Amino acid sequence: MNDDESTTQSESSTDAARRVAAAVDADETVDLVQSLVRIESPYFHEDEIGEFVHGWLDDRGLDPEYHAVSEPAITGYEGRNVLVRLPGSDPDAPTLMLNGHMDTVELVDEWTEDPLSGRIEDGRLYGQGAADMKAGLAAAMVAVAALAEADVDLAGDVVLAAVVDEEGPYGLGTDQLLRDGVVDDCDMAVVTEPGPILDGEGRENPTLYLGARGRFLYDIEVRGTAAHASTPDAGRNAVVAAGLLADALSEMPVGSHPLLGEGSVCPLSIEGGGETLSVPESCRLLVDRHVVPGETRESVLADAEEVVAELGIDADVSVGLREVPHADARYGPYVFDEHEPLVEGLAAATRTVTGESPSLGYFRSVGDFNYLGHRADVPTVIFGPDGDRIHGAGEWVDLDETVDVARVLAAGAVELLS
Repeated sequence: MNDDESTTQSESSTDAARRVAAAVDADETVDLVQSLVRIESPYFHEDEIGEFVHGWLDDRGLDPEYHAVSEPAITGYEGRNVLVRLPGSDPDAPTLMLNGHMDTVELVDEWTEDPLSGRIEDGRLYGQGAADMKAGLAAAMVAVAALAEADVDLAGDVVLAAVVDEEGPYGLGTDQLLRDGVVDDCDMAVVTEPGPILDGEGRENPTLYLGARGRFLYDIEVRGTAAHASTPDAGRNAVVAAGLLADALSEMPVGSHPLLGEGSVCPLSIEGGGETLSVPESCRLLVDRHVVPGETRESVLADAEEVVAELGIDADVSVGLREVPHADARYGPYVFDEHEPLVEGLAAATRTVTGESPSLGYFRSVGDFNYLGHRADVPTVIFGPDGDRIHGAGEWVDLDETVDVARVLAAGAVELLS
């Protein structure tokens, strides 16, 4: 191939990306976000929104399928993801997954307006789950619809996965994708979570997040000796011991990474005691531990055991981790290189759509992207519209950014798969 032919093909790909991006309708995108926000869908209760997503995709001739999600042992949960596949022309070409979750946290009591209103003011749409992440899900849905309608030849497949239970304890929707082999042929993934509000670095969109810290949850049993509360020295107070241990764990040394920064430790709860006039004989301590590459299940347990040994508290302590449905159901840390084809393709699409080169960042918390980026080892980028007050009253999302994200996803698929 000579230079003129290469340039012509490159220009053709860019023109096609620009054309498909322009086909994303802003009003349709906003209407979809509003419709999704108006459906109450806390984790484990996603049936209504799943049916809406399936119907919206079906109305556009995208042949969506339900994908059963089951976790009988711990939660008893039964749910359904919604999947769409746009087949490419070359079975050997790479496959791109767009992943977004349909669920939210529980409705927050502090809302001073209807948390499901989808009210729009000054370019912001308000509602529980607006930013986290119904706008990102809508952007992915609209992008796939635009790609399906466009007269453009994609060599590789595009898979849309609208998943359940990301906000729940185990990320069961994306976990099921991995367990059932849905991700096996995926070569790259984009998760449309809101990034800048959670990165702690003051970045603004457009930003591509190329990695994330991981997480373990300590589940620690502390046992003392019961006694009458009027003679506390006759017993061993498990609650006092757990408090001392929580404080010591919060100060423990943690790992660091040049891109992801330091890990973190945060005690979450102490449960136990409560008997009238009795020294508490047992309690349970839950502690969050965000980790970076190099920190493993074994090292995390050893770190906590060392703190217990050095503290020398007057109690019996059993250090463990939260029960999981299976051994692989954990959020491991990951980082991908900025020269990955996925990153370069999305960066090119971002320039096409916005005229800006995206900044690069790294995510501080965990989500379904950890299952894809760490567990499946699929190059994974987090890219979604920004907002504020996620998980809280007054949550909102930026609508202009939502439309931009949809257009970048559509253009990016062309850049990556043509």
